[in-house]
Amino acid sequence: MSAGARSHHLRYLGHSDQGGRADGLQVMVHRGHAYVAHPWSQGFSVLDVREPSAPRTLRYVPAPPNTWTIHLQTHDDLLLVVHARDLFADAAFADEKTYYTRPVGETVGSVRGTSSQRNWSAGMAIHDLSRPDAPRQIGFFPVEGVGVHRIWYTGGRWAYLSALLDGYTDYILLIVDLADPTRPVEAGRYSLPGMHAAAGETPHWLPHQRHALHHAVVHGDTAYACWRDGGLTLLDVSDRSAPRLISHRNWSPPFGGGTHSALPLPGRNLLVVADEAVLDQQEDGLKLTWVFDIRDPANPVSISTFPTPDDADYLAKGGHFGPHNLHENRPGSFVSEQLVFATYQNAGIRVFDLGNAYQPREVASYVPPDPVRMVDRRAGRPRVIQSADLFVDARGLVYATDYNAGLSILEFNGA
Repeated sequence: MSAGARSHHLRYLGHSDQGGRADGLQVMVHRGHAYVAHPWSQGFSVLDVREPSAPRTLRYVPAPPNTWTIHLQTHDDLLLVVHARDLFADAAFADEKTYYTRPVGETVGSVRGTSSQRNWSAGMAIHDLSRPDAPRQIGFFPVEGVGVHRIWYTGGRWAYLSALLDGYTDYILLIVDLADPTRPVEAGRYSLPGMHAAAGETPHWLPHQRHALHHAVVHGDTAYACWRDGGLTLLDVSDRSAPRLISHRNWSPPFGGGTHSALPLPGRNLLVVADEAVLDQQEDGLKLTWVFDIRDPANPVSISTFPTPDDADYLAKGGHFGPHNLHENRPGSFVSEQLVFATYQNAGIRVFDLGNAYQPREVASYVPPDPVRMVDRRAGRPRVIQSADLFVDARGLVYATDYNAGLSILEFNGA
């Protein structure tokens, strides 16, 4: 086990600093290769992880100037990569609280269309992955505005994007037709009431809130979409040109918002929903991971929450403490309707057993050592781990990123 780490039922196998670019956000593992998106190094890296104890960095693909490429998706022979304005390089977001507590469109001027003079790339890049070690861009889906934040794509014709377009207060849902991946086109869109400022809609939420799509996970013809302080929607996307609201739940207030990730467990009519901790020392309140009964999609009912890690004083540790991302049971990966893998930022990686949906329990954890150096260039950030994302492959190996501490490869060895 790596020095300084703490582990319970997650065995350390290997680590990579990703060719000296130790910052990572979203990670996908596909055909023995890991694709790691960098939040600070502006681009993404390709690693050979077929030998998990000795991962090798093969390639770094730089982003265009002033551009975030912080999320990506892989399936079959395609790699999809977001392009958006690098907001954390913008002086307006020097205090990260600005990013999380007010509509991004208002801060950067895209509501009024003043972001149109762009010096960044905005949209979705489409790469051919027929050679897993050598992505080759074959198409691009452009958007007018700040750009794309995250994508859901598991093959086939449709990709589901969160995108901030000129005229909207924040990120909305775009559905993109990839019938010809070299010529992607928009199929449909959906936003919450009050978000389309250019159409005369008026925000109805509190001034310190963001109603913004983080992303949607789609199963069948239902999109499970998380809207940060706007809560959760279930959308019927059987007609991709006209997504239709099935139900909307929002528990902020009284809870602190940040609704981030949804994981449907369709065989059990359950939905796991994580609220992201977005401010240091829980300034935004205790964030929870919720379990919903969705037997009636028109009436999701919360039935339990995951236990909050309490094996150390994570509140005093510094940085963000609480949920971030969930392993999303993608086709070809590890798929379980009982075990849920999650990142908890300064509390590392956690595994929960949902055998009893009314009483989830933690069964495994891995807390990496603090980063050797800070890649995050924002002033005043604490030098503590901030486990960001994870992917569990079909063998049960866990690949976990950190904002500063590289890629950890772990093995879940039971509970």
